[in-house]
Amino acid sequence: MPTNDRQKRAAQTRTKILRAAVREFSSHGLSGARTDAIAGEARVNKALLYYYFKNKKGLYAAAVEEVSGKVVGDALAAFDLRFSAGERLLRSAVIHFDRILAQREFQTLLQQEMVRLRSGGGGSAPLLFKTAFKPLLEKLHETVDEGTRTGELCEMDWLQVVYSMFGANVFYFLSAPFTQLAFSIRPFDMDVLKSRRTAAVQFLGKALFTDRAHGARLASRVLADMPMPRVKEFKVRRNFS
Repeated sequence: MPTNDRQKRAAQTRTKILRAAVREFSSHGLSGARTDAIAGEARVNKALLYYYFKNKKGLYAAAVEEVSGKVVGDALAAFDLRFSAGERLLRSAVIHFDRILAQREFQTLLQQEMVRLRSGGGGSAPLLFKTAFKPLLEKLHETVDEGTRTGELCEMDWLQVVYSMFGANVFYFLSAPFTQLAFSIRPFDMDVLKSRRTAAVQFLGKALFTDRAHGARLASRVLADMPMPRVKEFKVRRNFS
């Protein structure tokens, strides 16, 4: 078999293993995941897992890196310089909402890493911060500074802007079971999720901008340009960040 064909097949095999590993680790955690199950789902010999990744921890770290790569790409896509600083922030808020809604495997792995970090268990949290969160926070800081410098955005602490953008999304998903009890609504129905997503962006359009009418127009444009992803029925989980 030609070298290029072998390399292509090796890359495909590695990708299949990683995809199976992401599903297994997100469902069962590092300690509960079974390498037999990963090999079975990937339809490869178990020995190949160790050939490509040396051990279970190495496979887990690679799985975290794999799933965070897509998150980083999606998040950074919001900062296209064709858009004004304010519009970039609105787009980033929408992408974050959609990430919680649709990229549940990443959410689960992230929560596992946060628990391990708090317990002093090491893990992949430093890698997640370096590859996923640090670049995003730097872009957000730069964007808020640009927006305030040009006068599009109000003068405000950039980190508080981040908390306002992302914290509202996190709180909605975390508090949804209590909201359902208190108000007899179904917060994870698609029409309710779409309404909350819309309201969050519209609020930011009015809260962050020196010209509220301009912010409202941008919010409408962003929502029209970024339809909510189609997902299967959303179920309550404990892992949103």
